[in-house]
Amino acid sequence: MNDSEFLCRESALLAFNRRVLAQAEDESVPLLERLRFVCIVSSNLDEFFEVRVAALKRLEKLEPRTPLLNGQLPHQVLNEVNVLVRELIADQYALLAHTILPALRRENIIFYKRNEWTPAQRAWIEAYFHHEIKPVITPIGLDPAHPFPKTLNKSLNFAVELSGKDAFGRASNMAIVQAPRILPRLVMLPENLCEGKQGLVFLSSIMHEHIQTVFLGMEVRGFHQFRLTRDSELTVNEGLNNLRTAIQGELHDRQYGSGVRLEIATKCPQHVSDFLLEQFQLDDDDLYRVDGPVNLVRLAAVPEMLARPDLTFPALQPATPKALKNPAVIFDTIGTRDILLHHPYESFQPVVDFLTQAAHDPDVVAIKMTIYRTGKKSDLIRALIAAALAGKEVTVVVELMARFDEEANVNWASQLEEAGAHVVYGVFGYKVHAKMMLVVRRENGELKRYAHLGTGNYHQGTSRIYTDFGLLTADEHITSDVNDLFIQITGLGQAGRLSKLYQSPFTLHPMIMDAIAREAENARAGKPAKIMAKMNALLEPQVIAALCEASAAGVQIDLIVRGMCALPPGVKGLSENIRVRSIIGQLLEHSRVFYFHNDGLENLYIASADWMSRNFFERVETCVPISDPRLKQRVIREAFTLALADNARAWLMQPDGSYIRVPRAADEEVINMQEILLNEYQP
Repeated sequence: MNDSEFLCRESALLAFNRRVLAQAEDESVPLLERLRFVCIVSSNLDEFFEVRVAALKRLEKLEPRTPLLNGQLPHQVLNEVNVLVRELIADQYALLAHTILPALRRENIIFYKRNEWTPAQRAWIEAYFHHEIKPVITPIGLDPAHPFPKTLNKSLNFAVELSGKDAFGRASNMAIVQAPRILPRLVMLPENLCEGKQGLVFLSSIMHEHIQTVFLGMEVRGFHQFRLTRDSELTVNEGLNNLRTAIQGELHDRQYGSGVRLEIATKCPQHVSDFLLEQFQLDDDDLYRVDGPVNLVRLAAVPEMLARPDLTFPALQPATPKALKNPAVIFDTIGTRDILLHHPYESFQPVVDFLTQAAHDPDVVAIKMTIYRTGKKSDLIRALIAAALAGKEVTVVVELMARFDEEANVNWASQLEEAGAHVVYGVFGYKVHAKMMLVVRRENGELKRYAHLGTGNYHQGTSRIYTDFGLLTADEHITSDVNDLFIQITGLGQAGRLSKLYQSPFTLHPMIMDAIAREAENARAGKPAKIMAKMNALLEPQVIAALCEASAAGVQIDLIVRGMCALPPGVKGLSENIRVRSIIGQLLEHSRVFYFHNDGLENLYIASADWMSRNFFERVETCVPISDPRLKQRVIREAFTLALADNARAWLMQPDGSYIRVPRAADEEVINMQEILLNEYQP
C-alpha cells in the first residue's frame, strides 16, 4: 500500500463512522436499530485501533523521523487521529446517554443503575452474583508474588483499590479482576421484578455492588472498569515450512500484542489511570475516558434479548428465484441459462444447494472452492467435507490470512484435510480474496463445468445483512477461466490468458484503466460517455488520476462508495463531472459493480475487488462480465439507478471530503433503495 492511500484511510474511516453514527441519531430508524448503529461504531473503532492505529504506532517506533508522502511524521498523523476519535467517542456516548437510553426507558426498556434497584431486585442480583459470577472470577492481588496479570485483548477488567491486610498478613492496595468472557455483559432481570417492564443490569454494576465479598476483611476503596485494545496484526515471515502452524502460534500472540488504547470510565481517578498506563507502556494520548460502559459492542445483543419487533427493522424474508426452488434440478437450470442472485433480497440458500447437490450427486467428479470468510458454522464446508468423504476430488483454497477469521479458517482447513480434501493456502504474499466455486460433472459421457462467482464471501451469516451479487453459470468460457485460476493458484507457472474473466494481480487493474481511458476518448470525440462504479472503498491513486482525467474530458461519473473514498468530487478543474455518494442503511452495501458505457455496448462487471491498491496488486481477485441483456439491465437498476435516486439513506461527498445527506424537499417522495428492493423481493 502506498503512503497516500495509507494516510487517506485514517480520516476516511472516521468519516464513515460519522455517517454510521448519524443513523443512530435518525429518528426515522427504529429505536433498537439506532442502538445497534451505536454499537457498530464501537466495533469499527476496535478494528481501527487494532489495525490502523497499531500500524501507525509501529511506523512511529521504527521510522519516527521519516515523513510520509504528505510531509507529516507518523506522530503527527496519530495526533490528528486522536482528536477526531475523541470527538466521535464523545458524541457517541452523549447520544447513548441523553437520547437512546431515555427513549428506551419511555418504551419500558430500562437499564437499571445501582441506585434504582428495588429490594426485590437487589436480592435477585445478589443471588445471581453468588451463583453465576463469583464462582468463575479470579481476583489477582498485586504484590511481589502476583505481578500485574496479562489482560486479553478487548477484555473487560476491573482495577480494585484496597486497604488493609488479608488472612496471610499481606497488604496490597490494588487487585485486578478480569470478567470471564463466558459471562454476559448485560443481565436480564425477571419481568415480575420490573413491574412488567423489561429490565437490564450491566455486569459491571453487579460486580461493583458485590466485589467487597471477594475481598473479605479488606476495604474496597475504588472499583474501576478498564479495557485494553492491542495490536492485532498477524506477522508471518516468508520461508516458513508450515503456514498453518505459524498462524496458529500468531493467533495466541494476538491476544497479547502491544497495547494501543486504554479505555476507562470517566470517574476513574488519575492515579489509577496513570498506574494502568504504566503497566501497558502507554502514554496519555492512548487513554480514552468514556462516560459509560467501556465496551458498547456488547450492547448489540440487546435487540435479540428483548424481542421487540416493533422497535427493529422488519424481519428479512429473502426470496428464492422460481427457477431454483427445486434443488434437485439445479444443474439443469444453470445449464439452460445464467442465474443472478442479489443477496440478501434473494436467499443465499441456492448457493448452499448448488454445493450440497454437487456433494451428493454421483455424476459430480470434482469440486473446487475458495474460502475467505465462512464463519464458524457453515453448511458449505460441511458439504465439501461430505464430498471429500464420498471420494470426489475436492480442492479448497483456504485464505489463512483473512483478518480476524484466521482461527476459523485454520480449523476448517484441518477438518477438510482430515476428510481427504486437497487444501491449499493460496499464494504466499497474496491474499486469495476471490469468491469462486467450480463443479465438474460427467454428463452424457463428457465433463461439464458449472461455476459460482460472487462479490461477497461464502458466509451464510453475513449473507443476510450484506448486499452482494452472485452469478451461477455454465458458460464454457467463464467456467474454463475459473478452472485455469484454480490451477494457477494451486500449481506453478505463468498466468495464462483468460477468455472472459479479469483477475488481480494481473489483468484487472489494466482493464479498469483502459476502460476509463476509453470513456475519456469517447467524450473527446463527442460521443456519450459514462462511468458508474459501486464499491466499498476507492483509494488507488492511478485509478483516481484516470477518473479525474476522464472527468476533465467530459465523462459523467457516478461513484457509489460505502466507505473510504480518496477522490473528492466536484472540485473545479479536477473532478467537476464526478459525483460520490454513500448509502448507509438497514443492510451493509457490499457489492462491487463496474459499468462503462463504451459507446452503447454497456460493459458491466461484478467483482470481488474494491478499487484499492491491495485489491489490484496484493490479492487474487476476480471480475466477471454480465453479458445477458436481461441480467445486465437488472444489475444496472438495482446497483445504480435506485442508489442514485435514493434520498432517504444516501450521503453526498463534498469537495472538501465531508458528507451531507442527500437534500430532499418537504413534499418530495421518499426513495429508500433498500426498502424498495426488500418489498419487491418479498417471497
